[in-house]
Amino acid sequence: MKAIILKAFGDASNLIEAEVPIPEISDDEVLIRTKAISINPVDIKTRKGKSLAGKLKDYDPIILGWDISGIVINTGREVSLFKTGDEVFGMINFPGHGKAYAEYVGARQTHLALKPPKISHAEAAAGCLAALTAWQLLKDNVVPGSKVLIHSAAGGVGHYAVQMAKYLGAQVTATSSSKNKEFVLSLGASMHIDYENQRFEEILYDFDFVLDSIGGEYTERSFKVLKPGGTIICLPSAASENITEEARKRGLNGDHFLVQSDGEDMKEISYLFDQGIIQSFVSKSYSFDKIRDAHLQIETGKTRGKIVVLIDN
Repeated sequence: MKAIILKAFGDASNLIEAEVPIPEISDDEVLIRTKAISINPVDIKTRKGKSLAGKLKDYDPIILGWDISGIVINTGREVSLFKTGDEVFGMINFPGHGKAYAEYVGARQTHLALKPPKISHAEAAAGCLAALTAWQLLKDNVVPGSKVLIHSAAGGVGHYAVQMAKYLGAQVTATSSSKNKEFVLSLGASMHIDYENQRFEEILYDFDFVLDSIGGEYTERSFKVLKPGGTIICLPSAASENITEEARKRGLNGDHFLVQSDGEDMKEISYLFDQGIIQSFVSKSYSFDKIRDAHLQIETGKTRGKIVVLIDN
């Protein structure tokens, strides 16, 4: 089968197409013919030798990627959740060696959910790591009436988080550039802050929850908008090592968060897609042989919604 392997940590030119064996699945796994994958910032950071590179450095070959949507073509002896022919999607084996940049992928049944028929493989693949991150963050931190601030609301995690927070009954404020104002408002935000021209901490106050995917000064500024006992959660790329202690000193709750593969949560996300509660915004799709270009697009830091790669096999 064709796969994109990482010959060395570094720039996107180190992603090369190669022929590798079709995965052998264990008793609790399914073999999936991949139809679409999505690219996330963690893919780029790992490719460069950061993030999960330490976990993957001893594998040969290294095959990046964790988000897949495709069709089950074989099942292990202990698999009871899926059968041959099922269309499934999920974030597989994260944080670990997902090996999603391939025509066929082996995945644990407990990392997957059935793909709703009404969404495409591209939309499903988009709604894995990013949607799962947003859902795992929000479902235990947001209650009806919560005031929620979501930074980078037009991005991958952010655009799902706005929709989910709205569904959970929150009053959502979103930051993005001015060009994305109408987009984030259409997702369900009730207020937009143009981060390029407005200091959100001078406008906002008494928030219950902040989702911070930026870090640095944004974390410090975000402390100022939280009510006593409020919570800020930072994604790994944004998190200060001392965020919990820094928040505690201010009478706040703070932590960093790393998403985990979870089929039960994916079932909940599948339901949200099926009911039309959330939608994936795919700003651009690439063919498998253009995966370097997909990486370069994510590296701009200016992607609206998600980037996906389609696999014609």
